[in-house]
Amino acid sequence: MTQTMTGKVALITGAAGAIGMASARLMAARGALIAATDIAGADFGPLRAAIPEEERLLVVEADVTDEAAFGKVVAAAVGKFGTIDIFFNNAGIEGPVAPIPDFPTDGFRKVMDVNVTGIFIGLKLVIPVMAKAGHGSIINSSSVAGLTGSAGLCAYVASKHAVLGLTRAAAVEWGGKGIRVNCINPGPIDSRMMESIEEGASPGAAAAVHDGFAATIPMKRYGTPDEVAGVVAFLASDDAAYVNGAAYTVDGGMTAA
Repeated sequence: MTQTMTGKVALITGAAGAIGMASARLMAARGALIAATDIAGADFGPLRAAIPEEERLLVVEADVTDEAAFGKVVAAAVGKFGTIDIFFNNAGIEGPVAPIPDFPTDGFRKVMDVNVTGIFIGLKLVIPVMAKAGHGSIINSSSVAGLTGSAGLCAYVASKHAVLGLTRAAAVEWGGKGIRVNCINPGPIDSRMMESIEEGASPGAAAAVHDGFAATIPMKRYGTPDEVAGVVAFLASDDAAYVNGAAYTVDGGMTAA
């Protein structure tokens, strides 16, 4: 195994969220230097506690939909660490839960802006850094919602299908330049996002929704952020040197059923 990441620089968006945080901790434990970003006001306390050495962690607040702001994140990462070897393009939101006729148009636009335009801006600004170095691994966050439909989540489903398309386009475009682009497609994961979806699906009865979702999964449980992080770290590592344009499900068999 060559999972060591000693000296590698990883930029992670949505780094204060469950999966982003778990991935940052794991890659740091394997030797990576971490540049972490999330929206203003996000709680980076647990990440700072996990990576207390200032020389190994950079934290920058930014909105991934703001190209100029994210450009400053990329510049800060390169300025502190010299390059970007790994990019976990992870920031995303779930949006409202409602049938299509009742779905707020502003809510639809917001989800698409964060989950699709934000992913695009990340690719647009990080790829040139990697191209200059002649190598890099990008992992985009999609979802099982990027592979199947789900009632009440039209914006989230549409956005995550788009992430899969962006992943494949970038993989074809940049694979020959030493840049691998893949995506992860997690199923239900124990996290704030799933709690929000559960409550949106049945206000006041989130626990019942959780149990119903879990029952549809062959493994009969939700996944953990750490279980997703393990796949992210694999795709970021040299063990995945010939993996490009792939969509890795982390869903306990949900999409196999």
